[in-house]
Amino acid sequence: MKYIEIESDAELSSFLENQEMMKSFAFQNLNFQNHLSAAIQKTFRDCIFLGCNIPAELNSCIMDDCFIFPAIPAPYNPFINSLYTRETLFSNYKTGKPESYKNTLDSIVYEHYLNSGKEADDIRETLSRRLHDHSISDALYDLINEYNEKKIVAIMGGHGLLRNDVNYAEIARISKKLSELGYFMISGGGPGAMEATHLGAWLAGKEESDLIDSIEILSEAPSYKHELWLDKAFEVLELYPRSDYRSLGIPTWLYGHEPPTPFATDIAKYFANSVREEGLLAIAKGGVIFAPGSAGTIQEIFQDATQNHYLSYGYASPMVFLNTSYWTIERPVIPFFEQMIKDGRYENILLSKCDDGQAVVLAIEKFQAKE
Repeated sequence: MKYIEIESDAELSSFLENQEMMKSFAFQNLNFQNHLSAAIQKTFRDCIFLGCNIPAELNSCIMDDCFIFPAIPAPYNPFINSLYTRETLFSNYKTGKPESYKNTLDSIVYEHYLNSGKEADDIRETLSRRLHDHSISDALYDLINEYNEKKIVAIMGGHGLLRNDVNYAEIARISKKLSELGYFMISGGGPGAMEATHLGAWLAGKEESDLIDSIEILSEAPSYKHELWLDKAFEVLELYPRSDYRSLGIPTWLYGHEPPTPFATDIAKYFANSVREEGLLAIAKGGVIFAPGSAGTIQEIFQDATQNHYLSYGYASPMVFLNTSYWTIERPVIPFFEQMIKDGRYENILLSKCDDGQAVVLAIEKFQAKE
């Protein structure tokens, strides 16, 4: 049975007005008190209520074949019906007062996560986290369904990349150009190479000088460990408060000591890192660009290679490595793949080696041109 998902007051009002019977609907995080006069005129059959406020007057209208999942007390909403944004995650943050980060939803949830245990043994907490991550995935796929799947591109790279590093600027330029070409850019949503991805997407359509000026501001707090890391990001956002381009960051509270970048317009933050990483690579069907990184990036490389080898999602997408020397000598991933491909042990690997942003963009565009 396929349920019609209702996630907003406007959708609920419309269906209550136009349906004789409310059958096979899934209601998520809605307050029926606001629609009581219309709702009590209906009969609800085979419906699912996820964290909804259901007034007592409505109980007689809800048949026994319905499922009701009540709200679960937690500092986060297990039945969230939209992705996070900088406004929701960084609520109560005051620029000039970096200590105010402790008052943000992002920090409060992370502290709860640590206090409950990264591997919580309380069944209510583990269930709550799973429901939350399911809700995030649901909202994430609602978003990406608006895009051509082969124009969704991810950039992976080190979280420790400094804002004043030349590679940071190069990644931002790549993301800016790809966004302007109609690609939807995604990343792990954290600092370093991930932040550069979203900075580039945010400034897409603007002048190169705007990007240079932004990086100069950001470089005053080069590392996410700097107390003004967030302040400088919000300073750039105040300077360039609007963008015509969206981007998706997919961070995790497992690495909650690394704040998510506020340059991502949409943020799918998970508790389970395994769900987050698998999902991130799965939706990047337009290709994955691997900037220099360490253990986490290497893990993602082989995870992506496995998906491509087995055509897990129907077809292989390009794996583009930025900085040939790094991936050949410092982290000899490229020679390994080349030998494995030669020996016939890896199939469906679309490997590109690039040393500048223009070559990266051309590699992504080449794949698109084949379609």
